[in-house]
Amino acid sequence: MSAFTKAIGTLLLATSLSGPAMAQGLAGDYLAARQARFAGDFEAAAKYFGRAVRADPENPELLENALLARMSLADFDRAGELADRMIDAGLTQSRLADMARIVRDARAENYDALLNALGNQRGIGPLADGVLKAWAELGRGDMSGAIVAFDEAAKTQGLAEFATYHKAMAMASVGDFESAGALLDAETAGALQMNRRGVIARAQILGQLDRQSEAVTLIDDSFGDTLDPELAALRETLAAGNTPEFTHVRTARDGMAEVFYTLAILMNPENGADLILLHSRMAEYIRPGFTDAILLSAEILEDMDQHELAVKTYAEVPQDDPAYHAAELGRVAALRAQDKLDAAERVLHQLEETNGDLPVVHTTLGDLMRQQDRYADAAQAYTRAIDLSGEIGEREWYLFYVRGTMYERTDNWEGAEADFRRALELNPGQPQVLNYLGYSMVEKQENLDEALGMIEQAVEAQPDAGYIIDSLGWALYRLGRYDEAVGHMERAAELMPVDPVVNDHLGDVYWAVGRKLEAEFQWKRALSFARWDGAAEDVDPERIRRKLDVGLDQVLAEEGAPPLRVAEGE
Repeated sequence: MSAFTKAIGTLLLATSLSGPAMAQGLAGDYLAARQARFAGDFEAAAKYFGRAVRADPENPELLENALLARMSLADFDRAGELADRMIDAGLTQSRLADMARIVRDARAENYDALLNALGNQRGIGPLADGVLKAWAELGRGDMSGAIVAFDEAAKTQGLAEFATYHKAMAMASVGDFESAGALLDAETAGALQMNRRGVIARAQILGQLDRQSEAVTLIDDSFGDTLDPELAALRETLAAGNTPEFTHVRTARDGMAEVFYTLAILMNPENGADLILLHSRMAEYIRPGFTDAILLSAEILEDMDQHELAVKTYAEVPQDDPAYHAAELGRVAALRAQDKLDAAERVLHQLEETNGDLPVVHTTLGDLMRQQDRYADAAQAYTRAIDLSGEIGEREWYLFYVRGTMYERTDNWEGAEADFRRALELNPGQPQVLNYLGYSMVEKQENLDEALGMIEQAVEAQPDAGYIIDSLGWALYRLGRYDEAVGHMERAAELMPVDPVVNDHLGDVYWAVGRKLEAEFQWKRALSFARWDGAAEDVDPERIRRKLDVGLDQVLAEEGAPPLRVAEGE
């Protein structure tokens, strides 16, 4: 992989053009294109590099950057035209142009041209070329030549597992499931058969060999009971003793798409998201409707903060695809990242109509409602998710926990406490639940000893969680144990120095032990942080200002709360 990624990485890191090479009037488009590329805005980069190429049509750097932008958009038709122009102009040292032409030939099933390019060292690099050659031989109908090529590729250092996996897929694609199964049974295909696609491929092959029970066990061991619709349907077919269709790789063209997809998922993130995206895009183009590649591209775009382009990519998955719900949930996440909450809600309500039986749809809707402080709507969505979850197990603790928080926000303490305790039954010792329940009981002055014990248990589980340390300090304060509270509140402020609630709490604790100047300083800090967007809603700026004006004792008196000295037993 290193030789290949180094060649492309050098291209991706190219940042400048020499002044003399720039045609007059080119600078503006070039600078705009370069800025777009640095920002990861492929659409803008393609636009401005395209304009720059029209102004200076034989500039190799401009051509390569325009080519890269088009390939990142999966626009390989235009990319192929640019690659041809580069080759025709004698710019024969572009690995990127070679890639674009290889991908175009693979999509068109032009295997003779592809083999000719590989034979003339105009391929992609040592990592992919040997396996691509094998698939091309298969595409020409030469199975013997394909096997030789796969075996030759496997001799390259580090490629044995990669080549063996693809050899097994090639065997299965022509109906030789016995040979494919033998290769996978030997585990020489390595980690590739342990990811989701690899498990599906092996399960389908086992089913073809009348080894359905082994296939069911493979799925169960790999995913437990958390099956998406595609996996659930495959397991149901196998459990009934039926033979599933082998859909993983049907043709040599599919196999070539699989090469680029597997390279994308195996790449080290240090190689850069641009390069990984390039490979997933190539897989998309070679095999239209390649859902896993589409989803991977969209996820990479999200990681690159290209949310609008991610939304468009997710939308390419059709409604009848088993992964449609996953694509729509991804689209919701990308819309939320752009703060397009109304659009995200519309997508989720549409998804309720097509995939309303999936708990995750309603959980996501609940999360969206919670984000907008629509607590009652969120609780209703979480209830729907719980009702659809079937047998309640440990992993459902989160649903009871988040619904409990919504009940607490809507003053349904009875429902909230019941949900928190149910969450702890499902996941004993869960620190988030222990902290929330314990803190809430402290605030309500209920079961204080139990509440303190819960928070202490949460601190023991997560000793560096500032918000939990804050809860412990605040619980001790509410119990009148002010001196003990000081150290914990100071630690919480160290861990969360700009959190307004933590600083406000520390000010109260300082005041309670007579450190009034320090208390005022912390309240001022809390007030400054409370003005920030996203500040905790539990902070009350007006109350803080009142404490700064008259002190905590007077505020407590005005609120009808017990004075500090009473709490201390003085």
